[in-house]
Amino acid sequence: MSTPLSRRVLGGAAAGVAAAAVLGATAPSAQATPNDPRERPFRAARPRRHSRRPNILFILGDDLGWADLSSYGSPHIRTPHLDRLARGGIRFTNAYSGSATCSPTRFSLYTGRYPGRTKGGLAEPIADKSAGLEPTHPTLASLLRNSGYATALIGKWHCGYLPDYSPTRSGWDEFFGNFGGALEYYSKLGLAGEYDLYEGDAEYKDLRYYTRILTERASEYVSRDHDRPWLLNLNFTTPHWPWIADGDEEASAEIVRRIKAGDRSALWHQDGGSIEKYKEMVEDLDRSIGQVLHALKRSGQEQDTLVFFASDNGGERFSYNWPLAGNKGSLQEGGIRVPSILRWPARIDGGQVSDLPVFTPDWTATLLDLAGARAHPAYPLDGSSLAGYLLRGAEVPERDLFWRVRGERALRRGDWKYYRGKSGRDQLFHLSEDAREQADRAPFEQTRLAELRTAWERIDAELLRY
Repeated sequence: MSTPLSRRVLGGAAAGVAAAAVLGATAPSAQATPNDPRERPFRAARPRRHSRRPNILFILGDDLGWADLSSYGSPHIRTPHLDRLARGGIRFTNAYSGSATCSPTRFSLYTGRYPGRTKGGLAEPIADKSAGLEPTHPTLASLLRNSGYATALIGKWHCGYLPDYSPTRSGWDEFFGNFGGALEYYSKLGLAGEYDLYEGDAEYKDLRYYTRILTERASEYVSRDHDRPWLLNLNFTTPHWPWIADGDEEASAEIVRRIKAGDRSALWHQDGGSIEKYKEMVEDLDRSIGQVLHALKRSGQEQDTLVFFASDNGGERFSYNWPLAGNKGSLQEGGIRVPSILRWPARIDGGQVSDLPVFTPDWTATLLDLAGARAHPAYPLDGSSLAGYLLRGAEVPERDLFWRVRGERALRRGDWKYYRGKSGRDQLFHLSEDAREQADRAPFEQTRLAELRTAWERIDAELLRY
């Protein structure tokens, strides 16, 4: 914690204020809504000009619920910048996270494989130094770097702790952020009371509100004069607990006091938060992403940058998930179906919506394909590339989407979902008719149920045991 505040940190605050003022002046007044008449079913566009390999800006929100964006149906949260991003590209309505909690989903993104293929992915989520993403395992970053990309990760890592695990050991050239699953937004204290803000593998002292810091860092990165294509994983902690918005310094001080007094549950903030506070945090996330996108536009790289936004899993206590049942930690739809938006102006038309079922490992395969990189033959991907679908309108062959967490299992094939929760009872739902998973079709579809259960068990047999 001895690193002094740099000129970049001190000067970034003024730059952030200026950029926010610009965004405030240009924010659209109209809000996109589900079934917006401006949206049309996805159709691949003919390339309008020669396009090079895209820069990739992959943004994750943390514990953001399925309908927490106004473009996904929130009745009270306003997200004009993410809505604008959706109007510039594709909004996915059947997109899923790779798992139901933070670190397994990140494993599935970084490796392109089911979390259960790696020891670190068995932790749901990682809570100590006993597990992590092995540096020898190929990652999205290492494969892209080998293909000529610059790589950076800004924000939440949550795939293992120092000294054994780090983004800079797994293919990212640069890292600025936190190692753990949660931190207090001002003090940067983690679950065990440790200081958790790093540049590379060295502690970095900055006690301002964390979302501001990440936004400035990301804006600076995309504004650089890059001499090669780049990947930036921008992993916000917003709106993950504790429920502290920018300016809530008294609430911050109380949580810090409890942490220093040895209260290991302080960050969970179960006695705090509210729907209004959550709204404030999500809308701040939206403004922050807007600031990064504004920096990208000013840099002249917007046309050639693929921007992807999603949540790492379903929402928590204050999320708006309607009509889905369940939330974070569950393999019900509310725990794994997430808002997902993709924009690439050079190759993809805006104002579109896709109902294609997709999940996190698909995006890994897709990004590698679009960048001209290949998976390591010893570590085959579990996702399917959507490059042909996105660029040429190719049909995506029907395939199974698979999930496994302790005590639960799920598999989606087409519109059908096989689910076994902690009750141990096999259930079958037809999602296009029953997204809320209330009408169990298992008694009437015994053959289909057996087929999907067998398919789930076939994949599960390949994975590591808990």
